This record gives sequence, structure tokens and C-alpha cells, in this order.
Amino acid sequence: MKKITSFTIDHWKLQPGVYVSRKDKAGDCTVTTFDLRMTSPNEEPVMNTAEVHTIEHLGATFLRNDETYADKVLYFGPMGCRTGFYLLLAGDYESRDIIPLIQALFDFIADFEGEVPGASPKDCGNYLDMNLPMARYLARKYRMEVLENISDDRLVYPE
Repeated sequence: MKKITSFTIDHWKLQPGVYVSRKDKAGDCTVTTFDLRMTSPNEEPVMNTAEVHTIEHLGATFLRNDETYADKVLYFGPMGCRTGFYLLLAGDYESRDIIPLIQALFDFIADFEGEVPGASPKDCGNYLDMNLPMARYLARKYRMEVLENISDDRLVYPE
């Protein structure tokens, strides 16, 4: 069986960044999948499920309320390996195109206070598995160390 594209990326070389993972056609529309890599695979500890779950709730809420991108957001959710998130947008984009959006997203998460949206038994199937302080810490770290002055090598997958 042929390897899927994401399994052909050399994860020993992959560093935190914002990468175009793939582009697909859905009818006349291009769907761009972004790899928002927050930790260095196989080098750093992976994120725990509670903070990943919190980032997912906050991220999806922010993105689906963004004035420019709300109607383009198809999906925001965690990678199974817990090293980052996937963002699927309707449209043909490059990584640099969405850096302001991703910076605003992680600013929102880093500064969020209060009840996490959707963190109730009525709204979520695992509402107790949340860790807002750690989600805020990870968002701040990603924002400062990766997104602040992102270099070109953190926008295109390594060879």
C-alpha cells in the first residue's frame, strides 16, 4: 500500500512551524491543509491530551468567529501524534498567507481567561479533560518561539 503524504515527511528534520501539508480539490474549490507543528517530533515531549483538547476548543471557536476566515474554516483539530494541529481552509493558500491569522489565534489562546467554550457535559464528550493553564503556556511558547519572526525554513517542509 502506498504511504500517505504526511508519512513521507522526515520527522527527524521537522521543526515547529506552519507548513502546507497538502492541497486537494473539492469540486471547483481548493482545500489547503496546514500542519501547525508546535513541538519538534521525536525530540520534545508531546502535548498531553488535556491541553490539546483545550487548544482545540479555543482554536475552533476563534477560527469559526474570525471575520475574514470564518466561512473558509473547514476543520481545526489535533494530530494523533500530539505534536500539533491541522487546519483545513477552503482556498488555495501558502503558509505565509495565514501567518497573521495563526499569530492572532495563538494570541487569543495565550491570553484566554474564563470558561473554555464547549467545556460542559452537554457540549463535549470529554469535558473534564481540559488544562487551560498549560494550553495558554504552550500557545505563548509557540507564538514567541516560532510565529513571532518565522523564518522561511519553518514554512516549507524539510527535504
